[in-house]
Amino acid sequence: MTGKTLVVRSNIKEYAKANETSLFVAGDFGDRLQEKVIRLIKDACKRAKENQRNTVMGRDL
Repeated sequence: MTGKTLVVRSNIKEYAKANETSLFVAGDFGDRLQEKVIRLIKDACKRAKENQRNTVMGRDL
């Protein structure tokens, strides 16, 4: 699956500004986070299959 956004950039910016340090978010941060999230999901799916499950669970992370 490509082209589908799992990470919402506006939510990242809002979260980064909500804490006491109020940081800006670089343009490439969302892309790198998206890549990492996709890797996490793929790895979790692989683990679920290895454990003969059709359900991805929190423990698969």
